[in-house]
Amino acid sequence: MIKEIQARLTPKEASSDKEIINALARQYSFDARSVKDIRVLKRSVDARQRNVIINLKVRIYINESCYDNAYSSIDYKSVKDAPQAVIVGAGPAGLFAALRLIELGIRPIVVERGKNVRDRKKDLAMISREHKVDPDSNYSFGEGGAGAFSDGKLYTRSKKRGSVDRILNILCQHGASTDILADAHPHIGTDKLPAVIEAMRNRIIECGGDVRFETKMTDIILKDNKASGIVTSGGETIEGPVILATGHSARDVYHLLKNKNITIEPKGIAVGVRLEHPQHLIDQIQYHNPKGRGEYLPAAEYSFVTQVDGRGVYSFCMCPGGVVVPAASDEKQVVVNGMSSSSRGSKWANSGMVVEVRPEDLPQYAEHEELCMMKFQEDMEYQTYINGNSTQAAPAQRMKDFVDKRVSADLPASSYAPGLVSSPLHFWMPDFISDRLREGFKTFGRSAKGFLTNDALMIAMETRTSAPVRVPRIPETLQHISVANLYPCGEGAGFAGGIVSAAIDGERCAEALAEVMNENLS
Repeated sequence: MIKEIQARLTPKEASSDKEIINALARQYSFDARSVKDIRVLKRSVDARQRNVIINLKVRIYINESCYDNAYSSIDYKSVKDAPQAVIVGAGPAGLFAALRLIELGIRPIVVERGKNVRDRKKDLAMISREHKVDPDSNYSFGEGGAGAFSDGKLYTRSKKRGSVDRILNILCQHGASTDILADAHPHIGTDKLPAVIEAMRNRIIECGGDVRFETKMTDIILKDNKASGIVTSGGETIEGPVILATGHSARDVYHLLKNKNITIEPKGIAVGVRLEHPQHLIDQIQYHNPKGRGEYLPAAEYSFVTQVDGRGVYSFCMCPGGVVVPAASDEKQVVVNGMSSSSRGSKWANSGMVVEVRPEDLPQYAEHEELCMMKFQEDMEYQTYINGNSTQAAPAQRMKDFVDKRVSADLPASSYAPGLVSSPLHFWMPDFISDRLREGFKTFGRSAKGFLTNDALMIAMETRTSAPVRVPRIPETLQHISVANLYPCGEGAGFAGGIVSAAIDGERCAEALAEVMNENLS
């Protein structure tokens, strides 16, 4: 017999399959020894009250075993001799677009300016150790895109555009833990995600697709307002309709589009800092317990949002048990981001704390037209570089000192490996950002006692929350509004925000491309 049960358990009762079975047996009066298998279908933490509860939906197998997979899998066929399409970028949008094209009988040619995910790690280490940034292999560029080394968070609100469960199942098919199918806020972890990405790439190649690293697109071939291929940095021409999945930091691509008179638009972004607390402090606040999370609870998360003077101020990309990393994609920039391993086991918690910025907030950048928001990003990243002593060391300030407009005489220990420089962020950060951050911090401190503290550290600056440009497309066909056979896709085109939403958008673009290609072939 198979039964599905909704349960509210203590953290200890929910800590293992054996504990869950025993707790349910007590509640529902059945013999725990009769349960042969158990599958957790949904799991979330309810920490709204002092006594923390784990909400579970479980399937128990009484006197029978479970033989089916925890995830559904896709049978990918060979497309070795099929018509081809070009995908620019091997982030989540590009990789999922490639796999979907294979399902639909089209051969994907994926070109990626950066290195494969393993070799990329060496270049990331160079940023921290020697403060050297490879402009084509860094936290933004390379196999897996910006998401590969930023925790692998999979939570998304973008559920109307496509199936989140489908994306999660494909990740499981390529090696991700099936926990992501159950957890309310699933994540894979920076230490686990590279192997999943590598398995997806190997699948593409095994099916007859092609993945080319250190291959940078330098031009889009246009004929009669139709994209017919690309030109690479090596001078090679690759023919086919083009899915443009280049990510939110490929500024050369935005310049290319503008120079070719391909319509682009400025898009609002959010700018601020990485805020780092001791994880134990966040555990105390979120779990309402001076002892912290104890033995059975995960590292606590938080989410804050408010409005200050007509603009949103909010936490972004929260990394419990994580580290702050240098995310610049070129020399003379300092950009920070956060990531966590699968265990979320570091002694720090961090998140972006950012302020909404719109094009109308920056009249001084109007002369840059479509690229005005990107130019603002560039200027802020250079200003941060200068205030960090022209290295990858980051300017930083204690949180309470920032709110009180005081210089921090010293700084607490931090996870940020390249080092920190004490800096009066309130002095050189634009007032429309710093004033709103200050008021936001006061609001968050009132709702979460202990959050506004000098034990917390602000690390400048978080500027890459989303693309500063939108590449508009026709909603019905997903093609560019004026260039046929060009499919702007994912975060870089302004149509996604995170791994799962980018993956969904990649699949949608692949489907739209396949429909047109099949019509032309018939």
